[in-house]
Amino acid sequence: MPHPTHAPPIPARTIAPPAELSLEARMAATDAAMTIRLEEAAVAYEVNTAHIPTEPVDLGDIVTLPLTPTLQPPTPYPTPVAALLQRAHHRLLTGGWCSGALVDEFGARCLYGAIHIEARGDQSLESPGLEVLMDAIRRQFGDVDSVPTFNDGFTNGRIPMRMLDQAAGLADARGL
Repeated sequence: MPHPTHAPPIPARTIAPPAELSLEARMAATDAAMTIRLEEAAVAYEVNTAHIPTEPVDLGDIVTLPLTPTLQPPTPYPTPVAALLQRAHHRLLTGGWCSGALVDEFGARCLYGAIHIEARGDQSLESPGLEVLMDAIRRQFGDVDSVPTFNDGFTNGRIPMRMLDQAAGLADARGL
């Protein structure tokens, strides 16, 4: 049985020690390597998803709101306390929210200030409005002392205004 022939040995090469690369050269090499990996991943994604049928989406079927936001008040709640809280919410959206004062120098109001001005002195609306707002706040944040304390605990009005909106819905659900 003949012996298989062996390939001649590969002559040893002398390898120069690696030169130290500068930071810019290392970053350029890393950038090139990442670009290649991202391009390969994009091709793999296209290959792996090519069999999935897709239909074009008409945004008119999905988007039902105007593309330009408007600050028109929504349809008012039919119950008086809910309508008060809704008006106070709209006032904060249009006139601004503040903390640390009933009304600031620019006319922005806190939660209590917005409810107070929208109640127009009617305590039979203002008191239940504040109570429902406190109920909504306590449902989400636990034990809170008062509406002003809650309001002043924030640096922007996003959460206080959200709570006012939720309180309006709660008041409507309660028929207030």
